[in-house]
Amino acid sequence: MFRNLRLYRVEGTWPDDEEGLSEALGKAGFEPCGPFTERSSGFAPVAPEQGDSLARRVNGADLFRLRSQSRVLPHAAVNEELEARAEEFQERTGEAPRAREKRRLKAEVRDELLPKAMLRSDRVWGYFDLGGKVLAIDTAQEAAAERLLRRLQAAIEHLQFKPLQFKRPFADLLNSVFLGGAPRQFAAGRECRMQDAVDKAAVVRWTNFDLGDRSIRDHVASGMRLTHLGIVFDNMVSFVLDENGIFTKVKFIGMDDDSEHANDTLSRMDAEFVLLTGTLRRLLGDVANLLGH
Repeated sequence: MFRNLRLYRVEGTWPDDEEGLSEALGKAGFEPCGPFTERSSGFAPVAPEQGDSLARRVNGADLFRLRSQSRVLPHAAVNEELEARAEEFQERTGEAPRAREKRRLKAEVRDELLPKAMLRSDRVWGYFDLGGKVLAIDTAQEAAAERLLRRLQAAIEHLQFKPLQFKRPFADLLNSVFLGGAPRQFAAGRECRMQDAVDKAAVVRWTNFDLGDRSIRDHVASGMRLTHLGIVFDNMVSFVLDENGIFTKVKFIGMDDDSEHANDTLSRMDAEFVLLTGTLRRLLGDVANLLGH
């Protein structure tokens, strides 16, 4: 369900129940792009086949989804039409269009082409843990996360978000796991990324390697900084964690197996969500014990 996790502490009053949250999210509900709208974002039903609810509360957490729709208007198409109109302008007036006229022509071209552009949608999952007051967003892109945060603030007044942090930085967790000093539920995976402490452009990546190999560890001893590390938590879930606390490539071990809920979309979603929220609570609790509350 979630392949990425950007985590935030939430301050403010969250709706009391699923119905109240769905109603609040409806204030920032999704509306399709109009003819001259380049992008539209809003909350969409969590399980369209089960109704129009914009939220689902399971296992002490609220699940919701942001849909963004944009018109695909390639720059090459705009530039080609703009070039044709610039040539027409020059033939008609006897001189090339100046900067101001070019801007006018470009705006004219975009206004004419935009309603004809194809539509593309993307969807981003999010959930809020009621007990921990932690928001999780399933995206590797900061811009997509910020879009969801803005829509949440438009739907629910006075919410504030801060990236999840502990007393010590996530980099300490990366180094501890990499060097074998973390609690036993944390194990190094098979990929990592390092950056030179002086030359920021000098980056080394290892994928599908035994990270216990001395030749790899020697890079840290030589002064390179560990920025990303593959981690397996409690033999249940694997992920890549970066020094800013962003999780990518989240994968539950064994989840590719056939499920008894395979033909029931809603039951399968609920089961995966319960597994995700329960595991993340345990994970964050262990991280807090290691890095400090």
